[in-house]
Amino acid sequence: MTQEPILKGRNLVKRYGRVTALDHCDFDLYPGEILAVIGDNGAGKSSLIKAVSGAVIPDEGEVWLEGKQVHFTSPIDAREAGIETVYQTLAMSPALSITDNMFMGREMRKPGWRGKYLRMLDRAAMEKFAREKLSDLGLMTIQNINQAVETLSGGQRQGVAVARAAAFGSKVIILDEPTAALGVKESRRVLELIQDVKARGIPIILISHNMPHVFEVADRIHVHRLGKRLTVIDPKEHTMSDAVAYMTGAKEPEAA
Repeated sequence: MTQEPILKGRNLVKRYGRVTALDHCDFDLYPGEILAVIGDNGAGKSSLIKAVSGAVIPDEGEVWLEGKQVHFTSPIDAREAGIETVYQTLAMSPALSITDNMFMGREMRKPGWRGKYLRMLDRAAMEKFAREKLSDLGLMTIQNINQAVETLSGGQRQGVAVARAAAFGSKVIILDEPTAALGVKESRRVLELIQDVKARGIPIILISHNMPHVFEVADRIHVHRLGKRLTVIDPKEHTMSDAVAYMTGAKEPEAA
């Protein structure tokens, strides 16, 4: 690829005591692509994602965003730079409404002195924004923007989390096992949602154990093994069994 990656990691190292979770690992995400990250349990996938999203600080190595080196010390730093992560746990407050969850930590205040001094929230503006974002992604099966998140199905909750990330993650969205706890129909909707987000030009990192899902939506697949990038494969040129064989060490990639 001749274009420059939007997000890249070079020589990333992360150790936890005697355990090396990342061993001089490289990583590249190109503009507008869906990059799947696969690997066996304990391969270091989570550490890699945490290192590029500010959740852990690598011991060595560099992270670059849009050609500039970045030093994230927390997920808030990454979020402010335009990287949004949707974790498997979803990190939502079930008792709060959809609107409140979308704006958690970044509420809109009323214009003028009421917002500035009385810190009054602009509920109407937040509801309008939330409704627009959900409609954009075809999620308006959710009737009431003020219903509590706990009343939503698993797929709808995932949809709200992805919509929140798409609304605020201007540059990169990271999805950690987005279909793990969902049924067939709901998984289908989330996969469509991922493609809708891609269609808007936002690149996505997808961490998943579900090979059919990975092969359906990914443009490239980063195979992570023993703390580093083993290879990157094109899902059109490899089979699922190839991917699993690389992941488990049953097969070594051909030297490029």
